[in-house]
Amino acid sequence: MYQDEILKDLFFIERGYLNSNHFVFRSKVPVLIDTGYVADFNETARLITGLGISISDVSLIISTHSHCDHIGGNKAIQEASGCDIALHKVGKYFIDTRDDWSTWWRYYSQEADFFNCTLTLEDGQIIGVGPYEFQVIYTPGHASDEIVLYNRKEKILISSDTLWENDMAVITIRVEGSKALFRMQESLQKLESLDVKMVYPGHGRPFSNMKKAISKSKEKLEGYFLHREEIGDDLIKKIIIYTLLMKRAIQENALFPYLMDTYWFRETIDLYFSGEYELKYNELIRNFHKRGIIKRKNGNLFTTVKP
Repeated sequence: MYQDEILKDLFFIERGYLNSNHFVFRSKVPVLIDTGYVADFNETARLITGLGISISDVSLIISTHSHCDHIGGNKAIQEASGCDIALHKVGKYFIDTRDDWSTWWRYYSQEADFFNCTLTLEDGQIIGVGPYEFQVIYTPGHASDEIVLYNRKEKILISSDTLWENDMAVITIRVEGSKALFRMQESLQKLESLDVKMVYPGHGRPFSNMKKAISKSKEKLEGYFLHREEIGDDLIKKIIIYTLLMKRAIQENALFPYLMDTYWFRETIDLYFSGEYELKYNELIRNFHKRGIIKRKNGNLFTTVKP
């Protein structure tokens, strides 16, 4: 686990792939940005309280979008503190209407809890994190309600899942719509116009070369446009690993039947690979084993990826 005080009393906490990174502003009225996955809330609380903050004192949670790995602690923290929770207006609509499909929770069979979204964020709005002003920039593509937060004075970008250093978050056409690739392109173009010294992503370590990261994402997008099956291939790989992280381990003979009972697996194979469910599954599992990403122990499968 990596932790850094990026500005006075504003801490970046790196988690893994199951749990998003998050931010803690330490004060008498603490502010949090993203709260990890619900099943790991005890660890999230430990990390927050380790900075000398009581969960019951939290005044505001800013959620960069409503996916399960970013809002997992929202309900518990709000119940303990009565804090405000802010989302882009699209995400607020999802939460207000209890839409567990657009948030991906039901589509990907993820654990998550609804909460009370009390504040609406708009593109271009300035929101305070203690004394620090961050501009809200709406960046749909990966998620319909995705935002990044930009501090112009310190040239800091909290990029969430819009921009990672060496990879790109999944694009779920079946939920986000057929324009998702184009919206992602537009979102990356917005980031290109910013003067940024350091990027703090939703997963992975901070990085300074934003232009290089954007170039990698744009190259991946171009591959998606040219070879549509790459969208599905990338999605299946990432979500199978995410599934193993959620379950910690699963019996080897139970994983494929489990996937076949989900919405996402069948639809993705139908959309990109002509319904060849078992063929594609076996191909990916063999590849994962070869690369050491998935391992067997006592008849169970587990992943070596950090949660």
